Amino acid sequence: MIRRLKIKFVCITMSIVTVILLCVLAAVLGLTQVSLERESLRTMWQIALNPARPQIPDEEFTGMRLPYFVLEVDKDGQVQGTRGGYYDLSDSDFLQQAVDEVLQLDSPSGLLADYGLRFLRVDMPQTGYIVFADISGEVRTLNSLLESCFLICGGAFLAFLVLSILLARWAVGPVERAWVQQKQFVADASHELKTPLTVILTDAELLCAPESAGPEKDRLAGDIRTVSRQMKDLVERLLELARADREPERAARCPVDWSAAVEEALLPFEPLYFEKGLGLDTSLAPGIRVRGNADQLRRVAAILLDNGQKYAAPASVVHVSLHREGRRAVLAVTSRGDTIPPQELPKLFKRFYRADPKHRHGEGCGLGLAIAHRIVTAHRGRIWATSHQGINTFYVSLPALRH
Repeated sequence: MIRRLKIKFVCITMSIVTVILLCVLAAVLGLTQVSLERESLRTMWQIALNPARPQIPDEEFTGMRLPYFVLEVDKDGQVQGTRGGYYDLSDSDFLQQAVDEVLQLDSPSGLLADYGLRFLRVDMPQTGYIVFADISGEVRTLNSLLESCFLICGGAFLAFLVLSILLARWAVGPVERAWVQQKQFVADASHELKTPLTVILTDAELLCAPESAGPEKDRLAGDIRTVSRQMKDLVERLLELARADREPERAARCPVDWSAAVEEALLPFEPLYFEKGLGLDTSLAPGIRVRGNADQLRRVAAILLDNGQKYAAPASVVHVSLHREGRRAVLAVTSRGDTIPPQELPKLFKRFYRADPKHRHGEGCGLGLAIAHRIVTAHRGRIWATSHQGINTFYVSLPALRH
């Protein structure tokens, strides 16, 4: 599909370029032809208005030089006299035939294509003059211009072709990346849903077995409930990501007390940390305000706190701090655990990605940090992670409001 899209883009672009080049070529040739014809007629008028004075070939002339001859004709269309130094005017039959064709056209000026001549009729009270001019010079000029234009247009066409191919790659690049991400997203979601569905189906079959009774039945029912909750959480997070993708800039732009929002996010995690034997140390500067959506910012803090309790080393302490750094407010959640390789850090915010292999099939679905990244980006902020000697820190930086 992406390849067809690129080809379509190039074809449309080159069609437009071809039409433009042809229009430019036609305009240049047309204007040149009109200019040559106008200059030729102007010179012929000068000759016709002074028929008694011969044109000397070597005479300096302000107009365009062209081979010509003048025929004087009577009212009956018979040739009475000739003038011109560029032609052999001894063939009276040829001259009379040219005059007859001009008179048949009944036009003051025009072309005799068979003879390669342009004519101009000037009628006087007693007699008339017909000025003939050779157009072979104009034809050569137009042919030379046509060849030059074709070479230039051909080079321009090739240049635009290369440019359109590069432009197609650049323009379709985001679509291609989105397409690949979508395919990967569907594949990952299918994989994540496959495991709990398999567990549910297996437990349901065992639950329906005749030998299943008592404690075993309760255990199977509990497993089904647990896995169903995990699936529900996964689907809710998928829907949340889909909404964030569809409306990335819909975050409310109201002043928010971020310090209070983080404190509210901490409350439900305190008993959870205590139950797991983890310490929770907080250092929140009061009154830090940012512009955004309070619920979404609480969600970001909750995701980082949840991530901390999942991957922190046993009996360790998770540190949460919020402070100002110049014009920005920075939230940091630090925990001790396995060191994350530097090349893995940017991947943490991708969907379904989990750096710790021990947790690949454990709790969580690998969507929390991706959701946090979308929310922070919608708030014109930045989220990143560092890891050094087992100390892992997640940072969120947002533009802070003045006190």
